[in-house]
Amino acid sequence: MASTVLPRIARRLGTQRWVMHAAGTILASDRAVRRITRGRNGVLDIAGLPSLELTVIGRKTGLPRTTSLLYVPDDDSIVLIGSNWGSPDHPSWSANLRSATTATVHVGGQRFPVTVTQITGVERKRAWDTAVEFWPGYEMEHNLSGGRTFRIFELRPVHPTSHLASAIRGDTPSRPRSPYTRPAFAAAAVTVAALWWRVRRE
Repeated sequence: MASTVLPRIARRLGTQRWVMHAAGTILASDRAVRRITRGRNGVLDIAGLPSLELTVIGRKTGLPRTTSLLYVPDDDSIVLIGSNWGSPDHPSWSANLRSATTATVHVGGQRFPVTVTQITGVERKRAWDTAVEFWPGYEMEHNLSGGRTFRIFELRPVHPTSHLASAIRGDTPSRPRSPYTRPAFAAAAVTVAALWWRVRRE
């Protein structure tokens, strides 16, 4: 449902400024949810969209940088789109990935190292079509960015297993509800309410 409801809300926003402003609300709430769930879930996960925490070494500082991102599962690999919420600028994490050969991913309760490949040429078109089919909001963000060519990356587990592939696809067996589930849903509800209120005010 989220894959149809969220683009509909986004289309009502009308301006890039509003989308970028809403991004701050979502990211702040995502950090809160990940603290509550000890990194297991973010706001997007609760909304029905797959998200992960990416840790990559900063190209300038040499320090690890962690970012929460929406991702596209593609068999046993992860596809990341550098949409940056429709900004005309590339996201900083994408510049760090371009300089890296490996990174660390935290998804589905699993933390594991991945190899990094920037997708270009003919393969980029296939990856982009797959991403837009999975999450139509990427097309909207592309238009908002002024037609910037989004960087696309493929991440593959260094030590692939069927368990990691299941975590990436999001089809791991359901776990008993933890005591963190209720506050996580509450944080997600606050985020949705804030976004809806801003949409109505527009």
